[in-house]
Amino acid sequence: MLRRPAPALAPAAWLLLAGLLCGGGVWAARANKHKPWLEPTYHGIVTENDNAVLLDPPLIALDKDAPLRFAESFEVTVTKEGEICGFKIHGQNVPFDAVVVDKSTGEGLIRSKEKLDCELQKDYTFTIQAYDCGRGPDGSANSKKSHKATVHIQVNDVNEYAPVFKEKSYQATVVEGKRYESILRVEAVDADCSPQFSQICSYEIVTPDVPFTVDKDGYIKNTEKLDYGKEHQYKLTVTAHDCGKKRAAEDVLVKISIRPACTPGWQGWNGRVEYEPGTGALALFPNAHLETCEGSVASVRVKVELETSHIGKGCDRDTYSEKSLHRLCGAASGTAELLPSPSGSLNWTVGLPTDNGHDSDQVFEFNGTQAVRIPDGVVSVNPKEPFTISVWMRHGPFGKRKETVLCSSDKTDMNRHHYSLFVHGCRFIFLLRQDPSGEKKYKPAEFHWKLTQVCDEKWHHYVLNVEIPRVTLYVDGVSHEPFSVTEDFPLHPAKIETQLVVGACWQGGDLHMTQFFRGDLAGLTIRSGRLTDKKVIDCLYTCKEGLDLQVPEDSGRGVKVQANPSQSVLTLEAEDVGELEKAMQHIAYLNARQFPTPGIRRLRLTSTVKCFNEVACASVPPVDGYVMVLQPEEPKISLSGVHHFARAASEFESSEGVFLFPELRIISTITREVEPNGEGDEDPTVQESLVSEEIVHDLDTCEVTVEGEELNPEQESLEVDMARLQHKGMEVSSSDLGVIFTGVDTMASYEEVLHLLRYRNWRARSLLDRKFKLVCSELNGRYISNEFQVEVNVIHTANPMEHASHMAAQPQFVHPEHRSFVDLSGHNLANPHPFAVVPSTATVVIVVCVSFLVFMIILGVFRIRAAHQRTMRDQDTGKENEMDWDDSALTITVNPMETYEDQHSEEEEEEEEEEESEDGEEEDDVTSAESESSEEEEGEHGDQQPASRQQQLEWDDSTLSY
Repeated sequence: MLRRPAPALAPAAWLLLAGLLCGGGVWAARANKHKPWLEPTYHGIVTENDNAVLLDPPLIALDKDAPLRFAESFEVTVTKEGEICGFKIHGQNVPFDAVVVDKSTGEGLIRSKEKLDCELQKDYTFTIQAYDCGRGPDGSANSKKSHKATVHIQVNDVNEYAPVFKEKSYQATVVEGKRYESILRVEAVDADCSPQFSQICSYEIVTPDVPFTVDKDGYIKNTEKLDYGKEHQYKLTVTAHDCGKKRAAEDVLVKISIRPACTPGWQGWNGRVEYEPGTGALALFPNAHLETCEGSVASVRVKVELETSHIGKGCDRDTYSEKSLHRLCGAASGTAELLPSPSGSLNWTVGLPTDNGHDSDQVFEFNGTQAVRIPDGVVSVNPKEPFTISVWMRHGPFGKRKETVLCSSDKTDMNRHHYSLFVHGCRFIFLLRQDPSGEKKYKPAEFHWKLTQVCDEKWHHYVLNVEIPRVTLYVDGVSHEPFSVTEDFPLHPAKIETQLVVGACWQGGDLHMTQFFRGDLAGLTIRSGRLTDKKVIDCLYTCKEGLDLQVPEDSGRGVKVQANPSQSVLTLEAEDVGELEKAMQHIAYLNARQFPTPGIRRLRLTSTVKCFNEVACASVPPVDGYVMVLQPEEPKISLSGVHHFARAASEFESSEGVFLFPELRIISTITREVEPNGEGDEDPTVQESLVSEEIVHDLDTCEVTVEGEELNPEQESLEVDMARLQHKGMEVSSSDLGVIFTGVDTMASYEEVLHLLRYRNWRARSLLDRKFKLVCSELNGRYISNEFQVEVNVIHTANPMEHASHMAAQPQFVHPEHRSFVDLSGHNLANPHPFAVVPSTATVVIVVCVSFLVFMIILGVFRIRAAHQRTMRDQDTGKENEMDWDDSALTITVNPMETYEDQHSEEEEEEEEEEESEDGEEEDDVTSAESESSEEEEGEHGDQQPASRQQQLEWDDSTLSY
C-alpha cells in the first residue's frame, strides 16, 4: 500500500516550534474541564456581637484547572479556568454570607450579616458551594460549581446579663432557740445562653455581722441559736454571682422573723377587718392557722362570737317604723304603734329622751319619772277577741318593785287596771281583767314568766299572743309558757273611760302616775283582732348582720357546725385540724342592709383542744378582734316639680279638686370620690373628683303639711286615692295639719301616689292662696329629703260669658322642673285658667284698685301704646324674662273696661323703665309678666304668635264695697 508523503511544514510553524524549544516562553490554550472542590464539612465559631467566623478547616476551594508552576525560567500565563470566583450559601434565613479572599488560591471566609444573639439562637447549619471563573473553548461563560458542603456554626456567649432574683423579697419565720439546716432558699437566674455565664456559681450575704450564712445553692441557715428577746427580726441583703464573676444587678432583701418558742394558738389573721357596705360577705379568717406545737390532737372545738349588742336593739336591723316592719314581714294591717317617731300628727312621744340619732332604731329612754299618755282612739282592745302586744325592751335588776311597761286603767274615780304589762324583778307579768259578765266566777287574769332576759340589761324582743284563756310569750323568737297563772273575778260594771299609758300606770282615783318603768323601750305595738304568726315573729327578730359560713364540697369534711338563731355565734368541731382550718377560712361577716349602721363589731375566738394524751394537751388562748363597718355613702333625696301654680275657683270646688303635685319627681343620689386614672396617682397636682350617681332605694314616709293656718274641715280637705294606696300597701293618716303616707315602698310608688293627692275647697270664692310643704324620708327619718313647697292661687273671675272670645288663646304658664337637685322657689303657673291672677294681699289690691280706677281710665290709651311697643321689641330681640314675683311690693290695678295693657299706671311704667336701664333685666307686675312670659314660652316651642295678641283680664267685684 502506497503512503502519501507528509506535507511539508509551513515556515510559520517551524518558527513557533523553534521558539518553544529555545525556552523563550510558553503559551497555553486550555478548556474548563474540572469542578471546584470543597471539604465535605466545616465547623465554625462566632462570638455574639462579632461578625467574623473562625472555620475548621479553613474555607479553601481547589480546582484542577489551575496552572502548574514550572521552573523560574518559564513565564506562565494563568488562565481563568483555574480561579475561584465566588461562594454561594444555601439555606433559609441564614444570617451569613461567604466572600472570596484570593481567587487564585480559592481562599474564602464566612461572616455574619447581622448582630447575632446567643440567647435567641445558639447555632446555625447551612450548605455552601464554590464557583470557578472558567469559560468554554469558544470563549463563552461556562463556570463550574462544586458539591454542597455542610457548615455548622456555633455562637459563642458573651457575659452580658447579670443574675436576677426570682422574687423581689423573701421572708421566713423561725422559732427561737433552734439551729436550722435550712430556713429558706433564695434563687437567682441568668439570661445568658452558655452554661459558663448562665449558671449561678455563688451567693453572698452582704449585710455584715448577722448570724446567718448562705451556700452556693442559695439556702440560708442560722449559724447560732436565735433569741427572740435579742432581736425580733433580721433584715439581710443577699447578692448572687454567675460563673463569669458578674454580680446581680439588684440585691434582694430577706426578712427572717423570730418568734418565741412555740405557743399554741391561732395565727395568720388580722385583728381589724374593714367592711364596706354593699360588698356582700367578707371572709374574716382567710389565712387562719391553728398552731398546736406538734401535739397529738384528738379534736378541736372553736367558738366564733360576733358582739353586736351595742348596735341598735342588739344587732343591725332595718330601722323602719314598727308598723312598716310588721307589714314587710307579712303581717296584716291593723297594727297600732304606741311609740312612734315624733312628727306633726304623732306627737305624744316628743318629750321622751331618745337615742339622739337615726343610724339605728328609735329608742326611748324611761328613767323612772317619765311616762306618756296615748291619745284616745289610737288603739282599742277587746278582751274577748285575740290580740298581740309586741315590744323591744332593755331592763336591768333595779329592785323588787313593780315597773309598768303598758297600762290601761280607769281615767277617773277608781284605780282599776283593765290590762297591763309590767316587770317585777326578773319576772315578766301580764294582767288582763275580764269585762263584766253575767256569771261571777274566777277567770285567768295574771300570767307570770320568770326569765333571765328580763334583768340582764340587754335588748330582747317580747311578743304576747293573747287569746283567753291562753297567753303565749315569745322572747327573741322562742316561745315560753307561763309558770304561774293567777285567777280573779271579772271587773264590776262601771261607765268609766280608760286611759292608756306607756312607762307607768295612771291611778284614776288618786289622779297621779305610779309604777314608773326604768329602762329602754322601742317598737311597742298592739294588734287587735288577730294573733301574730311565728313566721312574722321570727322575721321581726332576725338580724340583718351576722356570721355566714359557706363551705365548699371539697373543704371542711368532717366539720360539725352549729349557729344560734341570730347568726352571731358559730361553733365548729372537727377531729382533723387541717379540715377545721379550711372551714374557718370560709367564715364571713355579712350585712344585708343597703345602709348599715357604721361602727365596730367585736369578734372573739375561743378554742378547746382535746389530745390523746390529756396531760400534754395544748391550751389555745382566746383571740380578740373586730369588724369595722365603714360609713355608707349617704343618699341625698331630692324632690322637684312645680312650685307655684294657679287654678280657677271652680276647680277647687269641684269633686275632683286640684292635684298638688302633678309634676313631682323623687330621685336619690350619692356622691363618690373618683381617683384619677393612669399615672395621675403619682402627680400631687392631680386631685380626686366627685361624681354624683343616682341610686334606687325605698321610702317609708312622705308628709304633706299645710303652711300657715290649719285645714278647716268645714270647707277644705286633702283627698287621696284610697284604692291606689291599698294596692300599693301604704297607709295614710290625716289631720288638720296635713296627711302622712307611711309604708315601705319604692320612690316610683310614692311618686304615683303623690301625683294623685288633691286639694279641695268648696268655699274657694273667699280663698286667695294656700301653701303646702312636702318632705319624704327613708329608714324612719335617717335620711330626709329637701322641703318641697307648693303655693296654689285661686283665680277669681267675673261673668265668664262676657269674655268668651278671649279664652281660647291663653298660654300655658308652666315651667316644670325635671330631675332637679336644688329646691327652686320660682313662681310657675301650670295650666292656668284663661283669667288673670289675683295677688294674695287682698286688702291692698282692693284699696289700690278703687283709688286709681278713675286715674287709670284717663291714662289707659297711653299705656296700650307703650306696652304694645315693648312687647314687639322683646320678641324681636329674643330676650328672656323670668317670671319672679315680689309679693312685698306687688301692686295690681284692674280696669274693667280696657284690656290688660290698660292696667298699668304711668308711675309703674317709669319705675320699670328705670330698672331696665340699671339692671339690664325687666321685672314687671303680674299682668305684664303674664303677657311677656307667654310670648317667651311660645318662642321656645317654636310657635310664634302675633305680637298684638290681647288677653282679657276679668274683674271680680264680688268683694268690693263702694
